[in-house]
Amino acid sequence: KCAYRHPGVRWRKVLYEPQPFPDNYVDERFLEELRKNIYVRRYRYWSVVFESGLVAQQLACVSVFVVLWWYMDRGLLTPHWLFGTGLLLSTVGYVAYDLVDGGLGRHQSGRTRWADLKSAIVFVLFTYGFSPLLKTLTESISTDTIYAMSFLMLLAHLVFFEYSTHMAVASSSLSLSVAIFASVCLASRLPGSLHAFATVTCAIEVFALWPLLLRRLKSHVPQGYVAVSLLVSVASVAVALSVTVVGGVLLALLLLCISLLCPYLLICLQLHKDNIHGPWDEAEITEDLSRFLR
Repeated sequence: KCAYRHPGVRWRKVLYEPQPFPDNYVDERFLEELRKNIYVRRYRYWSVVFESGLVAQQLACVSVFVVLWWYMDRGLLTPHWLFGTGLLLSTVGYVAYDLVDGGLGRHQSGRTRWADLKSAIVFVLFTYGFSPLLKTLTESISTDTIYAMSFLMLLAHLVFFEYSTHMAVASSSLSLSVAIFASVCLASRLPGSLHAFATVTCAIEVFALWPLLLRRLKSHVPQGYVAVSLLVSVASVAVALSVTVVGGVLLALLLLCISLLCPYLLICLQLHKDNIHGPWDEAEITEDLSRFLR
């Protein structure tokens, strides 16, 4: 209508001069700059399955840790056996990590094997010395509260775990801290201080050392990463089935859903993605304007 009133005036997309058009007026050239899905990433199904393995692995590790604690609480597992088995598996994992790292006497981080050994000895002695304190640390708190706090802390561990370096809410220190806190809470409800010591050392092996090895296998030996992930997932379902059939079945379905179904849904929903970009986008100032702030 405005164009009909002013046939000799051509609309321009400027704000610094008055024009005989309403503020919301645009002509047919406005949509010439329309672009759709210019920043959309195209995923492949098996690549997404490969990347989702860390999520399933952390869930499986949490399940294994809880089942091991339940075994000790029922007297079906001795702390000596748990600590000895964990020490053996940690040694095997360290050797595997060292081989993947190049088999040199010094890791890429700059630490030597002797420094790693001293750190491990200090941690074991420190934890063993404070195990009586860990056992009596939460005696004044009710058992139901301890279980609720442990559940929330383990859930927070899964939420804040650093599955990828591009996650905004990821925090490896926070994730590890809440997992250790949950292990201390659960250890306080075991029969003796040696049980608490074995539980805390097991938590360090499961929540701190195992993810390091898994990431290194993922980046350097993808085939080994897939094989180990499948083995741990099957083992977690097996130990869960030994406690409760319903829990084992639910865990198996959840792992399958995370590893296979969720990537499939991502691929399917990606086809319906419709992001539009054009002249209505917000302006992005790339020039350094610090000189105007002085």
